[in-house]
Amino acid sequence: MPTPPSTFHVFDTTLRDGAQREGISFSVADKLAVARLLDEIGVGYVEGGWPGALPKDTEFFARARTELKLQHAVLVAFGATRRAGVPVADDPQVQALLDAETPVVCLVAKSDVRHVRDALRTTLEENLAMVGDTVAHLVAHGRRVFVDCEHFFDGYAADPDYGVRVLEAAFAAGAEVGVLCDTNGGMLPMGVGRVVADVRARVGGRLGIHCQDDTGCAVANSLAAVEAGVTHVQGTANGYGERAGNADTFALVANLVTKMGLPVVPAECLGELQRVSHAIAELANIAPDDHQPYVGASAFAHKAGLHASAIKVSPELYNHLDPALVGNGMRILVTEMAGRASVELKGRELGVDLHGHADVVGRVVDQVKVLEADGWSFEAADASFELLLRASLPGAPDPLFELESYRTTVEHWGNGVVVSEATVKVLLPNADGTVERVISTGEGNGPVNALDNALRQALVSRHPQLADVSLADYKVRILGWKGGSSATTRVLVDTTDGVGEWTTVGVHDNIVEASWHALVDALTYAVRCR
Repeated sequence: MPTPPSTFHVFDTTLRDGAQREGISFSVADKLAVARLLDEIGVGYVEGGWPGALPKDTEFFARARTELKLQHAVLVAFGATRRAGVPVADDPQVQALLDAETPVVCLVAKSDVRHVRDALRTTLEENLAMVGDTVAHLVAHGRRVFVDCEHFFDGYAADPDYGVRVLEAAFAAGAEVGVLCDTNGGMLPMGVGRVVADVRARVGGRLGIHCQDDTGCAVANSLAAVEAGVTHVQGTANGYGERAGNADTFALVANLVTKMGLPVVPAECLGELQRVSHAIAELANIAPDDHQPYVGASAFAHKAGLHASAIKVSPELYNHLDPALVGNGMRILVTEMAGRASVELKGRELGVDLHGHADVVGRVVDQVKVLEADGWSFEAADASFELLLRASLPGAPDPLFELESYRTTVEHWGNGVVVSEATVKVLLPNADGTVERVISTGEGNGPVNALDNALRQALVSRHPQLADVSLADYKVRILGWKGGSSATTRVLVDTTDGVGEWTTVGVHDNIVEASWHALVDALTYAVRCR
């Protein structure tokens, strides 16, 4: 097995604690894939689940023995101490932990006197014996043991000594780490730091921290604990977990490495954070959080013109670090807030050379402000903005076609089938200056799909690459409702050619006309910019 860093542990529990998030249900194949991804960011430990308690987790550990080849991480099985009054060798849950055959076992133990008495319904001394017996039994069978002291901080508030006794019992029996758990997530950083400092002064073993995010402070609480002396932090990918979630592993790693100077993962792994974050989100079937620190698509996106002016001089002036360090990138958003610097930087990002075209930049800035006042939005539609930018340059090509007319119909047949049809009439320019009139009809599952099919059919003889282009997504937002069904509509269309995707925008009082504008941009972009 790989040897994790001995001086600091990054422990990920996505597959156990993170899987308790509402809406997440990992299959065994998903769990194996997530474990591989976590290994790619260099975490030291991956907690796989609770064997014996959940059949899916038992199967995961059985398959992991032959299917998981980890380079950085050590696989961990999770379980509870022996039951009250039951000899440890006779407890089937403890035996299941041994049967999982992981080199490390993480035990959960009660460290709050109220939970011992009211939840376990046993004595304080028996709980200490349960901890010591289970740890010693696992260590005797060659396992490394970490102990999660559940409800430690709430328990400390009720009795500042009992949790310390639990830690002492665990360490005396051979546990390597005692983890202080903010199970209810109610702590703030100053309180965490104070408690950890006190406990560290009273206990000699290695301490860890596990924080829930119910106060929105899970990452901050974890870092406060590190500052106070813990050398083991637990988190979950993207902060997944029960209720408000857990400390986010990606933010923990990024902060520990780039802000606190602790090389807790191999240097080559830090740049994989964004890729792995998004890949795990896909497996969890949860859309990535664009505004997630470090790895979100908007984490280094700049909208204000004032920011862009400074970034043009030096990106460091408005970025707290180089986004590439965590596998991310800087983006400039062009909106009504944009100034000349925003347009220039966006042009550079899109590969449009604006050097020597100060007049063009000024016109585009003014045009964007007018369009956005009418409901257009280019910050999510780079393709439409690139077309606008290129069309403003000297020598810009003529449009692909001139529209004569289009018509769409929707038919609801007696058997419940709904079919849309569209007819498009366009004029295509010839090299000799003449035009060719083309009439094309297409069907679709809706008027926009029918329009798309008809227009591509009309253009494909001149532009064969459009045969591989199709709609990937379609979003509608109603702007400026005027009562009844009257409103301005904004449409965003995602289009793909099988290699990449691009987004275009259209705005109009009529939803079909708004869609038409976005479709025309989508096909023009496919011809001119792909």
